[in-house]
Order: sequence, then structure tokens, then C-alpha cells
Amino acid sequence: MESYDVIIIGTGAGGGTLARHLAPSGKRILLLERGSWLPREPANWSAADVFIDNRYISPDTWYDSGGKPFQPQVHYFVGGATKLYGAALYRLRREDFGELRHHDGISPAWPIAYEQMEPYYTLAEQLYQVHGARGEDPTEPPASADYPFPAVSHEPRIQQLSDDLAKAGYHPFHAPCGIRLTETNMPYSVCVRCPSCDGFPCPLHAKSDAEVFGVRPALEHNNVTLLTNAHVIRLETNPQGTAVTTVVVEHEGHEERYAADIVVVSAGAANSAKLLLRSANERHPNGLANGSDQVGRNYMFHASQAVLALSKEPNPTVFQKTLGVNDFYFRGPDFDYPMGNIQMIGKSQADMFRGEKPIATMLAPTWALADVARHAVDFWLSTEDLPMPENRVTLTEDGNVRLSYRQSNPTAADRLYHQLKSMLGHLGMHSGHLLHRFAYMKSEIPVAGVAHQAGTCRFGTDRASSVLDTDCKAHELDNLYVVDTSFFPSIGAVNPALTAMANALRVGDHLLRRLGATTAATTAAGPGSTR
Repeated sequence: MESYDVIIIGTGAGGGTLARHLAPSGKRILLLERGSWLPREPANWSAADVFIDNRYISPDTWYDSGGKPFQPQVHYFVGGATKLYGAALYRLRREDFGELRHHDGISPAWPIAYEQMEPYYTLAEQLYQVHGARGEDPTEPPASADYPFPAVSHEPRIQQLSDDLAKAGYHPFHAPCGIRLTETNMPYSVCVRCPSCDGFPCPLHAKSDAEVFGVRPALEHNNVTLLTNAHVIRLETNPQGTAVTTVVVEHEGHEERYAADIVVVSAGAANSAKLLLRSANERHPNGLANGSDQVGRNYMFHASQAVLALSKEPNPTVFQKTLGVNDFYFRGPDFDYPMGNIQMIGKSQADMFRGEKPIATMLAPTWALADVARHAVDFWLSTEDLPMPENRVTLTEDGNVRLSYRQSNPTAADRLYHQLKSMLGHLGMHSGHLLHRFAYMKSEIPVAGVAHQAGTCRFGTDRASSVLDTDCKAHELDNLYVVDTSFFPSIGAVNPALTAMANALRVGDHLLRRLGATTAATTAAGPGSTR
């Protein structure tokens, strides 16, 4: 059985970032990725292939609480979910690290303060080449450095939207974007500001994803090995149950076994919980690291709504995801509780809502789908999903994921929707007309939209109510860590990817100290910089 210093299971925002951070140490590192490299092909930019045929979605079958099967929107590739994300790289607000009272419940405090995460947010923004502008968003937390790259400019229709919002007394800001764009020198820019970014793979590697800025830089070091199509099915421990001794992998039709001094799980909140539950043994009868009965519990994934408004004038915007509004993040005009974040999403294309034609034509009966797309201004509304013990991952009899979920914060989500709806007439839109983009969600089953999944292995100082300690090490095992979004005790209302990246760097520093390793400082701009 081959042995390593560190095994990392999963190559997404957590695992891929951690691999890059540990790679210069010289320690032997094995990356295990369930999927393969995402193909670079013309279909990457095809809305029909991506949104209708679900070309890049895993064929997994999960089950809801009633036993109904569904296909989750998970992606198994090098780089994980970041291969198809929208690259909106937000920090959680400082207040998100403390307890927040919502209309429908409590968002619990984290066991660490924002100030402990802040240096790693700054480093993550540098590594992932985030574009943004400090000082525009009134809810923005303190930062120790400017964004490494200037904000992505608004195209004319979105600039007009920003101006209209400002005239109405709101505080629109340039959204933090992780794209490899050099607007002042477009002939040398990797990103071309295409319309097929948010929700699409990028064949140009112009998106700041965990393959491009995590795995590939890690593999430049000869002490790092990547094994693709390697599905980890079980973790085995020593007889005392105090340490993981073996990682059992299905690889190309046969079983392989690997060992490491440190094992890091980063397979996504649902699959990380699944792996720990499937690894039950005599010492851990309810699942590995599950003496608290918290593994799989408190599943969160944001109460998100993808909606489009119909602009009175055509919206010729190509790259639309440049604007955000957080005026309602902590309260609304007549609602003294948090509501959430409003941001733009990728521009509608007709193929995105093919199959939703009855709904589209109900709101605009004389327009073809292409006309709807031409006039669409597209928004993503994100409300905090509150942790609830009964929202959880368990296993079916054959070991598949059963995901039990009910909405935890519906009042705030409804308020945010109606807040935007009430504003449309002042923003150059047809007043009161919002169309839900179910095609963007790819499914009418709410639990299938798992892009922002979090919370199934929460960290904390109390062993009875958490799975991990503040270093993201399992309370019950000396060498087992979890660094994907499973560790979140709450999820906030902004995209979780940057927090996963920052935390992986924070845990990475802890692991370097534990390993007695030293590493060269990472350059601010990172490899392939277009600065």
C-alpha cells in the first residue's frame, strides 16, 4: 500500500486550494478526484448542451426524504464545482461570523471571528485574481488590501441600471469577479467577456477556478500526484478508531488502497458526509467522526431565486454578472430582519428556457423566446438558509445519498423577491414582471440545486454539537480534516466559494506547522497572471 504525507479527497474550492498551498512544502501529496479533466470542446459554450442536455452534470441519483429519486446538479471534474460556477467571489460579511436573528430563526455564530479569516480572504483574492472595488458596498467587511485587479466594467445597460439604483438611493457595487480579464489590453487578455461564463465551463481557462489556480500550480511540484477517476468509497481506521489508516478507492474498475499521515476530505458537503457515514466501523458505529450525531445534519444551500425582468429597451449586454446590491442584506425598508443579496447572473439565452415556453409566453404572450432573452435583465436573489438539524444527509439502504430538506427562511426570501419586484418600474423595466428562470436551475426539484451546499460537518468548540474543531480536524480522529463548505456553521447570503478557499489556506497553514514544513511565500498575482 503506497503511503503519502497528505491525501486530499476532492479538488474543488477547498481541496484544490489546499493542494496548491501545501505543494511547495516538499511533502508527498496525493490528490484523489472522482471525475476526470473537464473536456475542452465547443460544447462548453453551448447553452443547449449545458442547460438542456445537462452535458456536464453527474449521472448520480440521490433521493429526497420521501424516497423520490432526483439528479443532483453536481459536477465531478478536476476543479470540482468551480468548473461551472459563476466566479462571484464574495467575502462573508463581518456580522455573518456572529449570531444573527432572522425572521424565521437564528443564524449561529462561528467559533472564529472574521478577523481570523481576513488575512486568508486577502490571500485567496490574490491567488484567484479577483476583480473588484473597495468602498462601494456599505456592508463590505474590513480588508487589509485592495482587490488585486480593478473591477470589471459594466456594459451600457448595466451601467444604466447601476445609475438608476443610485438615483433611487441604493448602493450598487461592482461584483467581485474571478475572471482572467485585462480590459486595458484585450489582445493579451485570457477572458474575452463572452456570454457563456456563468453556469458554463470555460474552454479558454479564463475563469478563476480551482483547476486553473489550485490543481495546475500544485502539479508543477513533483511531490504532488493527481489520480483522476478515483472514487473514494471508504475510510478505515486503526483498531482504536483514533486515526484514519487507509483510504479505499475505486479506480478504473478495481479497488486500490492508500495511506497518509493526514487525510483531508473535500468532496462537497453532501458527499463528504456520505463518505464519513459509509465509513462506520465498530469504534464509530454511526459513521466516522459522528459521536455527536452531527455528520450530515444542518445541510444548507441558500434560498436562491433566479429571475429575469423584462427591460423596456433591449438589453444587448454580453457579460452581465458585474453588479450587486446589498442594501437589503441585514434589513429591508419595512422589515427589520436580514433579507439577502441581489446580484446579476449570466445573460439569458433562448435555449436556457426552452421547455419553460408556457411560462415565458404567459408573461409575454406576443414574444418569442428569443425576444424575451433580448429584453431580459437577469437577477440572482440569495437569502440565507438557516441550519436545521432535520435538514440532513443520510444514506439509503444501498449507500446512496438521501437528502431531507425543508425551507428554513421563507419569509425573508419572499420579502427579497417582492422588494426587487417593487423596484422594477424605477429601473427601466416592465413594472411587476419577474419571471422565474427554472431553466437556469435545471430542475423543478428544490433539493437538486446543490451548487451552494454547506454545513454537514460543522466546526465548533463543543464536541457534542460539532464534528470538527476550529482547525477543521475531526474531534474524534487525530489525522482527519474536512476543508470544503461542510465546515460552515452558517452560510450567510453570498456565494460561499471564496470562504471555502480562504479557509483552506487557513487550515493549510495549520497543516504546514503540524508537518514541520516550510513553504515559499505565494506570489500575489499567481501563475498565468495577466496583470
